[in-house]
Amino acid sequence: MFLTIRHETVYRYDATVHYSIQQLRLTPASGSAQTVRRWFVDAPGKLDQTFDAYGNVLHTLVMNRPHDEIRVHVSGEVETLPLIDGRLNEDAGPIPLEHFTCNTRLTDADPAICELAYSVPPLDTPAALITMAERIIERVPFQSGVTEVTSTAAQALALGRGVCQDHTHLMLACCRARNVPARYVSGYIEPGEVDDAASHAWVDVWLSGVGWVSVDVTHAAFASNVYCRLAVARDYEAASPVRGRRIGGLGERLDVSVAVSAFEQSPQ
Repeated sequence: MFLTIRHETVYRYDATVHYSIQQLRLTPASGSAQTVRRWFVDAPGKLDQTFDAYGNVLHTLVMNRPHDEIRVHVSGEVETLPLIDGRLNEDAGPIPLEHFTCNTRLTDADPAICELAYSVPPLDTPAALITMAERIIERVPFQSGVTEVTSTAAQALALGRGVCQDHTHLMLACCRARNVPARYVSGYIEPGEVDDAASHAWVDVWLSGVGWVSVDVTHAAFASNVYCRLAVARDYEAASPVRGRRIGGLGERLDVSVAVSAFEQSPQ
């Protein structure tokens, strides 16, 4: 499958910003699930590229001249491969698996999460992961606009509603409550007929004897060839596509536009 992707992020400020720094995890890497055919990042300044601790491509944008807007546009084409039961067929990677069993502020397991985590059989097969995903979306149906990017897994479970980020954090919390390594994945999905759903989040879970298995909790399904991976980390805060700080600016308005199209053959 070939995915064509366009993603624009625009920050507008009510007053002049004198200095800002943005970290961008907006560049996919080739791997067992995908091959990047072309990719472009357009930003209003020089981009310094490196890799973060998880191996994600990281661009840093520094603007030290007065500005009242930052516009970042990315586009490209990624060839994706089908996955059998979500299996990535990759080794554990450079980070010890124990790192992905440790909770974070967003995935800390309270008693309610622990009860949910142990409401299903052992998480030792791909099918068991789907069962866990089904249990999560039964308890937390999808509803946009009710949580924030700062919302924790425990808050989403208590609220009983949430979005893909909340579902992903809940899955991470449940896996880690049972000492099963799991990591957050940010990326894109070809959304079909669903509007405003092309930016997405899901999980990779490490199963002994199987390896990493990618599960889209929101859809209670394995990730497939309509998904493009951007970054992995322990939670959203370390894998978010754009993070930054600024001096000045007062009020901030954010507009994000993402479009993903899927083709059986390359549109080129």
